[in-house]
Amino acid sequence: MEISLDLPSILAFANLILSSAIVIVSFSLLVYILTHNLRSSVARSFCALIAFVTVVYVGDVALSEIETLEAAIPWLRFQWLGIAFVPAAYLHFSDALLRTTNLTAPWRRWAVRASYLISAALFGLAVSTDLLVHDGQHLPQISHLAAGPLFWVFALYFVLTVAWGAQNIRRARRRCLTSTSRRRMTYLGMAFAAPGLGVFPYLVVASMPSPLVSGIVLLLSLVGNVGVALMIVVMAYSVAYFGVLTPDRVIKHSLIHYLLRGPFVATCVVIAMLTIPRVSRILGLPRDTVLIFTIVGLIVVLQIFINLAKPFIDRLIYRQDREEITWIQELDKRLLTTTDLRQFLENVLAALCELLRVQKGFVAVMAGGEPHVEVFCGPHLSGGAEERGSGGEFTSAPPHPSTLAQLAQSPSNNGALDNSDFIVRDGYWLLPLRTGDRESTLGVLGVDERCPQPDLTEDELEVARVLIAQAELALEDQHLQQGVFTALRRIIPRIERIQRWRGTVRYLGSPGLETIEEGPLYGPDFQQWVWDALSHYWGGPKLTKSPLLKLKVVQRALEEQGGNPARALRSVLDRAIESLRPEGERHMTTAEWILYNILELKFIQGLKVRDIAMRLAISESDLYRKQRVAIKEIAKTIVNMEQGVTVGAGSEAGASPPEDLHLERR
Repeated sequence: MEISLDLPSILAFANLILSSAIVIVSFSLLVYILTHNLRSSVARSFCALIAFVTVVYVGDVALSEIETLEAAIPWLRFQWLGIAFVPAAYLHFSDALLRTTNLTAPWRRWAVRASYLISAALFGLAVSTDLLVHDGQHLPQISHLAAGPLFWVFALYFVLTVAWGAQNIRRARRRCLTSTSRRRMTYLGMAFAAPGLGVFPYLVVASMPSPLVSGIVLLLSLVGNVGVALMIVVMAYSVAYFGVLTPDRVIKHSLIHYLLRGPFVATCVVIAMLTIPRVSRILGLPRDTVLIFTIVGLIVVLQIFINLAKPFIDRLIYRQDREEITWIQELDKRLLTTTDLRQFLENVLAALCELLRVQKGFVAVMAGGEPHVEVFCGPHLSGGAEERGSGGEFTSAPPHPSTLAQLAQSPSNNGALDNSDFIVRDGYWLLPLRTGDRESTLGVLGVDERCPQPDLTEDELEVARVLIAQAELALEDQHLQQGVFTALRRIIPRIERIQRWRGTVRYLGSPGLETIEEGPLYGPDFQQWVWDALSHYWGGPKLTKSPLLKLKVVQRALEEQGGNPARALRSVLDRAIESLRPEGERHMTTAEWILYNILELKFIQGLKVRDIAMRLAISESDLYRKQRVAIKEIAKTIVNMEQGVTVGAGSEAGASPPEDLHLERR
């Protein structure tokens, strides 16, 4: 796009940048909401609204490069895909918000469906007839269609629908009982009209503007685009909290950093691409060369800038809990996993073997009162290459576990490490590894003997003391961390329950905290319970005493099954399995039938794993892997059934099912 120095051209270029930014931001937020909060009806309706807004601004960006009216008309009509459906999406979004406050009405749902049908009819008129709009006018900066005889119908429909949606949001805000829910609903109310005001085709009823009027129109469009971009972000920020159990601070942190690393960087890249033609002429270089170096450099520099700004951004996000968040972040960085510990001990052991000029060594760790070899260093039985890690074989076996256990009980030496502290057994120099207070034994370190009795020099002892102290500290820290993990396993279900209570927004007429459902749906072992029930499909304690019997969908099935709980649960499992059955004739080896076949053959027919693998023409390991996927799908289906979702129909569930937490975590 060539940029002149006159005011209309400058304003047109600024509008092009803002329109491009709105397309990037809208699409990015659409993807974010779809991948983070799709189970919320509010989020789904917002995605519909933002998708139609994106369509309109995609047309604006395309029109900036078109020079003739004939070429512009298809794009102008394409924009009506968004313009016609925005009112219906507004009504859909506002109704979803109102339903979250426990104010439901079937007639409103029908009104939403009717609005989509009306929007579809208006879009059909816009693209195939001249009744709504017809051939309009084209300027380098302003293109628009002319109003047809029925344009007033669309304008009236647009205004009434958006006004109805605004009234719904106002009612939803009045029903909010907490300051947090009221604040978020206020944000939505303030930002609600901005996308609609940005996409309404005002120029359809205008005539060919003069240069002065053209500048005013472009200036107003610029201001409007700024407002639309900001309000879309505000709306997405508010919608991101609906129906999720993640803490607010995590949602805020995730969204802000996503906006910085995604839309912000992409917008900067687009701006650079639009300004490259002028730069290339000044430098006298080919445009492609300047473009490549500029884009690559800009992406790298922006990532560095965001990383440098991250501490400051985090301080703004976590200003109220800054100290606690700092501890959480440090804990994440400093915790040792089993692999971390093994790698560290391998390095220490290798350094000690190099120091003593020996080939073999090991570290045995105490677990349940019994030692087991955690890491070793030495030649492998199958060859002479050096192997480090757990799981190989020594050319000469380490001492028997009973010997290592006996060494673990030996008295400790509180003084500095000396040759006399090593114990010679079975061709190894052995040394117990103890806690900092020397009261408990963490494990045993052994290195190949280089002579019958330990003979470390003073210099070797000095280095060995440092290495062994590091190994002892790492083992002690890992032992303490295991206690932390054990405590976390006990409290995570309670944390999830508190998050669910916190995520249940209080509205007028909604139940109190004490009445929130405490069924098995929210249990951290929900998927395991499904597996257990299937494994005792034809009878057994895992079916007759399953926690799944408390599910509402099972309670409803009791009447159909004559009050027999086991048969009721089995009927629910049957329905879930049948929901995975593809249409058409059954095939044993095709991909779309594999999950259903595994469930039906394994649990209903009770065949053995080997027989099932042969019938499905897959390996047993692949069968086990696909079986886990099938169990997960059954668990998700049961969650949907419990939430009132029609299996396979894709209807809305209202609130976000909680299985996202415990199914994905497993």
